[in-house]
Amino acid sequence: MKLPDISSKSDVRELVRRALKEDVGSGDITSIALVESGATAKASILSRGNYTVSGTGVAKAVFKQVDSAVTCTVHVRDGQVVTPGAVIMTIRGRVRSILEAERTALNFLQRMTGIATVTAGFVAKTRCYGVTILDTRKTTPTLRRLEKYAVLCGGGSNHRMGLFDRTLIKDNHRRIWTTDGLRGLGMAVLTARHKYPGKQVEIEVESLEELRQVLKSKPDWVLLDNMAPGQIKACVKECGGQVRLEASGGITMRNIEAVAATGVDAISLGCLTHSAPAADLSLELA
Repeated sequence: MKLPDISSKSDVRELVRRALKEDVGSGDITSIALVESGATAKASILSRGNYTVSGTGVAKAVFKQVDSAVTCTVHVRDGQVVTPGAVIMTIRGRVRSILEAERTALNFLQRMTGIATVTAGFVAKTRCYGVTILDTRKTTPTLRRLEKYAVLCGGGSNHRMGLFDRTLIKDNHRRIWTTDGLRGLGMAVLTARHKYPGKQVEIEVESLEELRQVLKSKPDWVLLDNMAPGQIKACVKECGGQVRLEASGGITMRNIEAVAATGVDAISLGCLTHSAPAADLSLELA
């Protein structure tokens, strides 16, 4: 899959600007005190582990925003795998500029590479079943575009970007729908589709009986929430391919193969973005 160019997006450039302002403030006083203004050097960003890389374009944007004269050479493209000692990127330019950008660039690159690596692990575990690994909205505030891009780098797919691009009828929506005196999960699907006919409609169910209720209204997706593999398998059989089924809740690396083997179309995992450990990367001056 061709990855989108996120580093050129205006919101990402603004995110880089704010991240640098947060870290640099009025200036890198240590480098100003100890490094000659005209000193130049080469630096390398190195991997300390086995990772699927993500965020090289964003890291490059950090260095270029600090100093447009800095040159960055990316040796490992996003989505590629590295081993310990691999050189991901080399940077040449003024030492003060490299050190000023170092931590911000690494913060983005380490976070995004960590997400891509976790995603790649789940994708590898389920590849033979043909199931799609999806992310969720459980992302770091303001970093969603970057974190969802990192999921793509790991071979996963993106669920909805936000509340605006897909109708997803969840447990709290259903409670309000019921307490308002309105009846039927299927009617909730039809109402949502009527209100926003151009958007996909997904509804969460918690049992086989609830699945039967909503199938007649033909949602685009049904989310099987916190079901055991046996329950999911029964839902897949009942559905018979009428709608696409997504499993979510309580799924880990230990049990994901059992879930994937049920024949479900997709598995969504909040842990891809909310719990991924940062990759161990470092920048070293030559």
